[in-house]
Amino acid sequence: MKDKPVPVFGISRFINEQTIGGIILIFATIVALIWANSAFYESYHYIWHDFQAGFAWGDFEMIGSLHHWINDGLMALFFFTIGLEIKREIIGGELSSLKKASLPIMAALGGMIVPAVFYAVVVAKYPELMHGWGIPMATDIAFALGLLAMLGKRVPLNLKIFLTALAIADDLGAVLVIAIFYTESIDYNELMTAGFFLAVLVVANFAGVRRTLFYAVVGFLGVWIAFVFSGVHATIAGVLLALTIPARTKIDEDEYVNKLNRLINKFESEKPNDNKLLTGRQVHLLSGIEELNDKAHTPLQKLEHALHPITTFFILPVFALSNAGVHIEGNILDMIFHPVSLGIIAGLVLGKFLGISLFSRLMVKLRLASLPEGVSWKQIYGVAFLAGIGFTMSMFISELAFDDDGLKQIAKVGIMTASLIAAIIGMVWLGSTSKKVELKNESNV
Repeated sequence: MKDKPVPVFGISRFINEQTIGGIILIFATIVALIWANSAFYESYHYIWHDFQAGFAWGDFEMIGSLHHWINDGLMALFFFTIGLEIKREIIGGELSSLKKASLPIMAALGGMIVPAVFYAVVVAKYPELMHGWGIPMATDIAFALGLLAMLGKRVPLNLKIFLTALAIADDLGAVLVIAIFYTESIDYNELMTAGFFLAVLVVANFAGVRRTLFYAVVGFLGVWIAFVFSGVHATIAGVLLALTIPARTKIDEDEYVNKLNRLINKFESEKPNDNKLLTGRQVHLLSGIEELNDKAHTPLQKLEHALHPITTFFILPVFALSNAGVHIEGNILDMIFHPVSLGIIAGLVLGKFLGISLFSRLMVKLRLASLPEGVSWKQIYGVAFLAGIGFTMSMFISELAFDDDGLKQIAKVGIMTASLIAAIIGMVWLGSTSKKVELKNESNV
């Protein structure tokens, strides 16, 4: 029986990177908060908001603050990586079949609808604040998985996989919300330009073009820049570009194994030099092995493998550093008890828990899905609380939802308060539940 090939980007590595990334994200957030509320606040504001950077060529210019470039540029790369993850999961992961995907997708749907309703109910008396309904819909996968990993082996791997799949489905929903509801004015000529270059990339994919440089150049010059000027947020370009990246190998597994064995046998039979250098024939054979390996990889998985550490360890911490620095003026309690903040807290803490729990229960009750093996309902409830950590995506949406800087600051205070409450409840819940399960298992031995 032939062993299954090891995936280029496995779920265990994904979870481990998210765990470490979550810790770095927490550290970056703390640094931003201290910096923004210290005697050095002016330097914080200057670096991220006043300092201008960019380029100009004749009448064409793209100049903005570092905060702008991070939110429209680096975050587009983050969304590109999310798009790769979504495509991979749909093709061969936890979202690849109706049976696998139904529970996390419906849980994510519940975890988006119910929080939005909670927010709308809280701010119902203030129509001008209603535009923030999308803020409590998102889950921060890095934070959530980072905290879940702290419980160690007491938490089953299938629970982590469920949370990962739920968060990826949640990200897809957030992308759609941004594209549909948080785009105010649209330049359709620019969108048509972006559409043309996207079509070029789709055709290239079907034609067998596998050079990532080609997709990068056309994607940046043709699609991303057009989106920047279209009025539709540039991060959407990242997701759309990811969907055009080839996900097929150039050769199948059997052909790869046969050719690789032939090349290795030839390499072994080659008479070595008397010194440490390889012979010309050995160098040629190694080049052949490298070319063969390239044909056996999918460009999608290679890109995800390369970009995931960059987004996890650089882009998200920089985003947190530039966005989480809420300068608190006046009474912090007034900000927390503002309708916007209360709506976000109600949505992320209560709405997420109820939405994910109720929709999951309904799917299992109707026999449209089943619980992951080794996972209990109590653990699902704990994950439902952890999903209320909406940090990165929620902060990103808050930047789009409000024009007033004061409301943005209040929204960020609400997001951080809600995320802290959700994290504490989720960890205590899962910690006590997992401990009870462990003790129960020990008593049965």
